[in-house]
Amino acid sequence: MILSLSSDACTAVSDASTPRPPLGQTFKRPLHAVDLLQQMQPHIDNLVKLQRVDLERARVNAAIKALPAEVTQAKAELSAAERKAAETSDALSKEESLRTRLEREIAGHRQKAARFRKQLDDVKTPEQAQAIEHEIQFSSTEADRLENEEFASLERTESLETALSAARSQVEMLAGALEKTRERGNRRQQEFSADLAKLNGDREALRLAIEPEWLTKFDRLSASRGTGLARAQNQQCDGCRMGVRPQMWNQLREGELLSCDSCGRLLYWDPDMTPAPKSPQAEDDSGSKPRLPKSQAGD
Repeated sequence: MILSLSSDACTAVSDASTPRPPLGQTFKRPLHAVDLLQQMQPHIDNLVKLQRVDLERARVNAAIKALPAEVTQAKAELSAAERKAAETSDALSKEESLRTRLEREIAGHRQKAARFRKQLDDVKTPEQAQAIEHEIQFSSTEADRLENEEFASLERTESLETALSAARSQVEMLAGALEKTRERGNRRQQEFSADLAKLNGDREALRLAIEPEWLTKFDRLSASRGTGLARAQNQQCDGCRMGVRPQMWNQLREGELLSCDSCGRLLYWDPDMTPAPKSPQAEDDSGSKPRLPKSQAGD
């Protein structure tokens, strides 16, 4: 599909039936092609600038949307650290309660054993003495077992106190990081908003300078493919990397704006991307035979 700027451009396109050189030969533009290229190039430049602005707007909008995620991530990390510190503190409290209970039970067993030892002086039979000895042994064994549990609780408490100190330091650090993230997010939000306002202004100005027919197709392609414009280079579409027909390639080089047969994007040719021609001196050097030394030439 050929999109034209005006009736004069249509006349120029319809006259572009001059036979074109086969692929690989030197391309020489006819005079009317030079006029078409000069006429179309400013409008193609506007489309190129519009696409560049749209891509930058998309990048800025994506960055703005990502700002709350950074704060959310920082909040989640802080909440996890606070939860860990609270769990460690609760574990410490449980150990303290455990030792309080153990100390009470140990004291009870020690007192019980002491009472039974006093009763040994008043026993009348060996059976009574044996029973009292058994109670003394049981109370002493239970007291020893409970003291071992108390010692293990003290060891756990020491580890938990170290962990709690580290957890509280982590909470303090993450709280500061969250505040910095918020400040950075607010600052970047203002910067992005300013950038977006400028881009929106540039976009509106460019859209007013583009033919409605081109703009409609550009918008449709941009919505479906991400970009609506592609440069033709080395007889390929830069958008889909598919080859361009020789006739279309020549038409593009004359300044026409065509649709890619493969992806549908608006194709244009950028004269600034044309490689510089080789100098005549370089061609003479490359085409000449190497000179032989005089001694070999004489032979």
